[in-house]
Amino acid sequence: MKSLRLAAATLIALASAPAFAGWSGHGTAYTPHGTYNGAYAGSCGGGSCTHAGGVAGPWGGVATNTGTVTRTAPGQFSNSGTAVGPNGRSVQHAGDTSCAGGTCSHTGTMTGENGRSASTSGSVTRTAPGQYSSTGTVSAANGNSVSHNASTNCAGSTCSRSATVTGTDGGTYTHSGSATRVAPGVVTTSGGGTVVHGTTVVAGGTTGGTMVVAGGGTVAVGAAVAVAPAPTPVVVTPPPPANTAVYVTPAPKAVYVTPPPPKTVYVAPAPKVVYVAPPAPKVVYVARPLPRAVYIAPRPVYVAPRPAVWVPGHWMGGVWVPAHWA
Repeated sequence: MKSLRLAAATLIALASAPAFAGWSGHGTAYTPHGTYNGAYAGSCGGGSCTHAGGVAGPWGGVATNTGTVTRTAPGQFSNSGTAVGPNGRSVQHAGDTSCAGGTCSHTGTMTGENGRSASTSGSVTRTAPGQYSSTGTVSAANGNSVSHNASTNCAGSTCSRSATVTGTDGGTYTHSGSATRVAPGVVTTSGGGTVVHGTTVVAGGTTGGTMVVAGGGTVAVGAAVAVAPAPTPVVVTPPPPANTAVYVTPAPKAVYVTPPPPKTVYVAPAPKVVYVAPPAPKVVYVARPLPRAVYIAPRPVYVAPRPAVWVPGHWMGGVWVPAHWA
């Protein structure tokens, strides 16, 4: 209940800001899982828009989201904010968006209270009048990622959507659905839900109408702001008959992300005991002593030189032999 009152106070502050143009609204979704009540408000000024919203589930849990979007350049925007779940845990989110040529691309980060973070990226493209395609990826710090591809086709008062989600392990999950406007502010979905919207647009800081805050509180927005006590029981108006016309934005379907497979743990075998034999003793070989050698010098022999004889040149058998020593 404290969270609900805080959300209501935030919505009142935004909706009653006198210096900005703003908007506010509320809605109720009747689904096979129960009834959800929500309210939101926002205001813009100086190139930035601030918003706050909250949803209360059928079991009393309340989730809120607050943030700011700023136009940094033509076709470029940055955003930041905080989302708080029904369990009280919060997530800080921030990102940047760039739009050009019929396509808007977005990158962002999300950080939880425990410091763990995830990154997101994706784009939406208008492929034809009333037709859109989108892709995106969410990556966790541990390396796991989930990617999705979707297409939307709107014609008349009905929008149909189909999508495929692929996990890290390659497993896929497909889902599809449609939403049809059956009356002003009333939309039915193919999943069996009915959403009733009530919206008040503020121009120059004045509002009209009443904003219903989930949990029983009623916020009257105007020059004077009054909040009825929250403990009042919630009276939920039954959904309109099915033959009335309605436009309802389809609620996002829950995506089941397959947990990563358990990591394989390798246990190394115990090291083998290796016996190293001691080195063999060195063998020293002692050679026998050499026998004593006796040197006998040869007796000198003198050979007398042969005397040289000069032979003058002469003919021998018709051949001239020059003079030489012999």
